[in-house]
Amino acid sequence: MARVSAALSEYVARGEMGDGPVVEQPAMAELAERLDLEALIGQGGLSGARLERFLADYLAASHHIQHPASMGHQVSVPHPAAILGGLVDVATNNPMAIYEMGPAAATVEFAVINWMLRKVGWQPHPWPGRGDPDSPHGAGVLTHGGSLAQLTALAAARAQACPEAWQEGVDPALAVVAPPDAHYSIARALGILGLGQRALIPAPCDELGRIAPEGLDATLKELEGQGRKIMAVTANAGCTAAGLYDDFSAIADVCEAHGVWLHVDGAHGASALLSPRYRHLLAGVERAHSLIWDAHKMMRAPGLCAAVLVRDHAWLDHAFQQKASYLFHDKEQTGFDAISRTIECTKAGIGTKFFFALAADGEQGMADYVESRYDLGREAARVIAGHPAFELACPPQANIVCFRIKGTSDAGQLRLRKALLATGKVYVTTTEFAGSRWLRLALMNPATTLADIEAMLALLLDVAKNDS
Repeated sequence: MARVSAALSEYVARGEMGDGPVVEQPAMAELAERLDLEALIGQGGLSGARLERFLADYLAASHHIQHPASMGHQVSVPHPAAILGGLVDVATNNPMAIYEMGPAAATVEFAVINWMLRKVGWQPHPWPGRGDPDSPHGAGVLTHGGSLAQLTALAAARAQACPEAWQEGVDPALAVVAPPDAHYSIARALGILGLGQRALIPAPCDELGRIAPEGLDATLKELEGQGRKIMAVTANAGCTAAGLYDDFSAIADVCEAHGVWLHVDGAHGASALLSPRYRHLLAGVERAHSLIWDAHKMMRAPGLCAAVLVRDHAWLDHAFQQKASYLFHDKEQTGFDAISRTIECTKAGIGTKFFFALAADGEQGMADYVESRYDLGREAARVIAGHPAFELACPPQANIVCFRIKGTSDAGQLRLRKALLATGKVYVTTTEFAGSRWLRLALMNPATTLADIEAMLALLLDVAKNDS
């Protein structure tokens, strides 16, 4: 334990100081040999000096996510307290979807979910034994990632649109309307739920990929005229490519007029609910039926920790129908079993990791972090837009910034990213947006400053000279 703790502490500290490369990508087969994986699997012996060597090689080949120049993907830099929360969860190893198997972890998750419900504007779930369980209130559950959260939310929507689907299979008339740049997990969920890709109908959007409410109304009317049963409309609270927000109030007006479930993918952008200055980006989200919200993106929890939240608890309670006599049976208890609301059975106490991050700095501290990253996105955009060599894809609404060197092709963006990564000095990604490919910054790291971004831009111009 002490050896691992010392190695990890050094790894985190070096990353925070910007010491060494952000990322290295050795050939996988060579890395496997360096780590001596086959011998260790077959013979054991991972202890003492051999453990120290393994950790040194393992951490050297890991992405240094704490490095200020790590600006690539929407992955949190875990709060140090959250790392301790992960250790508590792993050490106790309490599968907490059944209350008696993990009372402390289940209680922490229950409290975290209620906090999130209140942030959305929904009624929290009464504590077991201290309120009417049938009173109007919301509900939620934490899952291992946004993809599972999307699947759970759409399963709840299916149960409302087609209650017989669990027993009889899905109605081929079911349809889900989503913007073309919706996260791929929406399409994947429809495949898993048995709707197939033919059920996914593109929502009409403006030139930046945001849902056009007037066009949405016309699309729903057309589908209804064709005899389609609209299971849900999904909207983005921070689209994956550029972090832009849909107009939830206007979309809710349309959905309510048609009696259609509104689901919001807030995996990244729902954390703006914590900020008095940025909460307006989510105006109207409280009128949605369901929302997903990842704590492992903008709330500094380690992966994976994603919430699926619903405005009415009954919707989530009807999402799944299952029988397992060793789990589901009448019993007296002082807690709450979340297992009826989740795909997972042996579910880790992932809420504990998130709680440690939240409890370390409090709600205001978390809000300050979100605001600082969103502010940095705007500062970066100002610098990029003011430089004659660069162009922005669009003004950012969140902490995601898409840009490129003027006059470069889509293929050129991929070459430039490859050249940047080869230096080991920065980590950025690329994306397709508004019909073109752009370099993309996801400013997640609390240590990243405008100076780090300016240094990256200077390096980009240097590598571009060799590409021309």
